[in-house]
Amino acid sequence: MAGNMEINKKMGKNSFNRKTNTFQKKIQGGSKIIIEQHRHPGVFIARGKEDALCTKNLTPGFSVYGEKRISTDKDNTEEEEFRVWNPFRSKLAAAILGGVDDIYLRPGMRVLYLGAANGTTVSHISDIIGKEGVVYAVEFSHRSGRDLLALAKRRTNIVPIIEDARHPQKYRMFLSMVDLIFSDVAQPDQARIVIINAHHFLRTGGHFIVTIKASCIDSTAEASLIFAREIQKLQKESFRPFEQITLEPYERDHAIVLGRYRTQKFI
Repeated sequence: MAGNMEINKKMGKNSFNRKTNTFQKKIQGGSKIIIEQHRHPGVFIARGKEDALCTKNLTPGFSVYGEKRISTDKDNTEEEEFRVWNPFRSKLAAAILGGVDDIYLRPGMRVLYLGAANGTTVSHISDIIGKEGVVYAVEFSHRSGRDLLALAKRRTNIVPIIEDARHPQKYRMFLSMVDLIFSDVAQPDQARIVIINAHHFLRTGGHFIVTIKASCIDSTAEASLIFAREIQKLQKESFRPFEQITLEPYERDHAIVLGRYRTQKFI
């Protein structure tokens, strides 16, 4: 039964996974730096004076939120640029540094992102899925929505949707079925929001990544109990969690839950 399913739980940690493929590059006009392919597709580690998580910039020459960019020459023939991914501003980056087993993002995927805010994490997902993929970015705030619209002008694989994620029927005409739902909606009914969007848009066997902010649900209960209750809500609606990871030291009382949706035919 789903309710009895064992979930791989991890505590957040500040480390880089060492199981990577390494190749050397040089920063233009600067010292040597090593860029390593992380075990997650589309994610890299820049090793220099300070290690940094990064993604290959889909739009070279442009930053999104003031992040550092690393321009390199590949074999002295091809210029590439990488964007540093700040785990204090992106819960997905924090989860990667915490050692999450799989983020389920691949080139060419269709992603529905709930709670896109100004597009920080959305932009890195845009890098990972590439030009053949698409990320539908849903954000209720019109102020943040203006940033998303500006971002989408440069990144054509982002479709901004300025709407309330509680009402997916209002934007169903913009979407087809997606491969993954990422939810970062800090609301008391965040589990319900994920569930109704998955019922509308997430394909059978698709994946989900759900962030849980305990204080938004119940500021008096212990965070671990809140995480367990939210996971139970998801399990009752055909979500099969594979892994749960806390996000310390980057976020307090936060967890990310990852898994698969409607898995009957895959078991």
